[in-house]
Amino acid sequence: MKSPYSYYVEPFELKDRARRFLDAFAAIIRHSNYGPVLDAYARMTAKCSRCSAACPIYLTTENVKDVPCWRSELVLRVYRRYFTLSGMLRTRLWGDFTLTDDYIDRLAEELYHCTACRRCKFFCPMGIDHGMITHIGRWTLAEIGIVPKALVVATREQLEGKTHNTSAIPLPALQDTCEFLEGEIMEKYNQPVKFPIDLEGAEMVFFPAVSDYLLEPETLMGNAAVMHATGGSWTIGSHYYDGIDYGLFYSDRMWGRIVKMEAAEVARLKARVVLIGECGHASRSAKVGIPNFLGPDAPPVINIMEYTLKMLEKGKLKLRPDTIKDRVTYHDPCNIARSGWIVDQPRDILKAICSDFVDMTPNGPLNYCCGGGSGTVSIDEIRKWRTGAGGKVKARQLKETGAKYVVAPCANCKKQLREVIEDNGLEGVEVVGLHDLVLKAIDFGTPQNKEGKEEK
Repeated sequence: MKSPYSYYVEPFELKDRARRFLDAFAAIIRHSNYGPVLDAYARMTAKCSRCSAACPIYLTTENVKDVPCWRSELVLRVYRRYFTLSGMLRTRLWGDFTLTDDYIDRLAEELYHCTACRRCKFFCPMGIDHGMITHIGRWTLAEIGIVPKALVVATREQLEGKTHNTSAIPLPALQDTCEFLEGEIMEKYNQPVKFPIDLEGAEMVFFPAVSDYLLEPETLMGNAAVMHATGGSWTIGSHYYDGIDYGLFYSDRMWGRIVKMEAAEVARLKARVVLIGECGHASRSAKVGIPNFLGPDAPPVINIMEYTLKMLEKGKLKLRPDTIKDRVTYHDPCNIARSGWIVDQPRDILKAICSDFVDMTPNGPLNYCCGGGSGTVSIDEIRKWRTGAGGKVKARQLKETGAKYVVAPCANCKKQLREVIEDNGLEGVEVVGLHDLVLKAIDFGTPQNKEGKEEK
């Protein structure tokens, strides 16, 4: 039986899906560290639905299928039935449910209704991580070929394609873009800012979301301008230059293969640090994945916002206060804020350059997801659902701030929020990156010519 969801990829051999699902589930439990956690969650069986008050999707749909613990129960039920002694004995004695094709189709639909933002974990009295359970279910589905086409296409181009990046940008096009951006900065700011490529021995190798080279020139120019103003030692690698890692959303196997490519590029260039650009999931996939998949010899990972604030605090980066006069608000990407990793850093930078900064409520680790998390933003077939059920709460937050600019330092959040703004009729709201605004506020000092000499 074929899944009714046209945006899914499935194998040519569709027989015995239940058996293959259970084989894949068993392999994941055996070869990962998810087993003990799943076992603990299966014994807790919390079904109080307090998590429903935390989920922006349920708050919009009020559909029981969108209650996080309801969704998690779909996966935990399979675990109890087939992977616990009590479940097997109960089946022999009294019977229990049997995994069927219809049940697998249900998993395929409902697990991708979740944005895996993990906000519900804060509200669960047992501390159950429903986002993680969603991930395990998706990974199991992916191992039998049931996964959204958009995610497969992106990772396939990274791992097997000619360009090794999700936007299929060839190296010559990347080089042309960097040269063009250098010219733009020289023309606007009289500064010889460079985008170094293959600079061996640089301290940091830069991995933005590769789509930034197509869609976010102001963000990239801001990144490079900060490095120029602070004398940062950095480079872009020609062999691999994409921070995106959609494996984080559906398969640890893909996740690990992709972050190893980042670490390999750092080693090739004899660098020391992985520098991630303005992208929430790219940051989390590297920050969590690189040490976990590579072990104690893994290179450290920092986000460009951490670097910028550090330079500002050290006095190496000078920013003109009150440069941005219009009202600005900040959207916390779930992948960097939920853990408390990057929350205050961007706000400290914004407060240094904005005269009218306002926060959304709630914010920080308790922020609401943009509605396109966990890779769903890449599935254009469900845009109406993403910006409706997924984005209504965020649209209301944006409207309440009255802000002209919403800073969203994440490639996926930017795409989703722009669509949320368009589809929900929010006029006059513009989505920008943090470094788009930083670029306008940098005090470079004396203008320089193309050779880096001060102009007279």
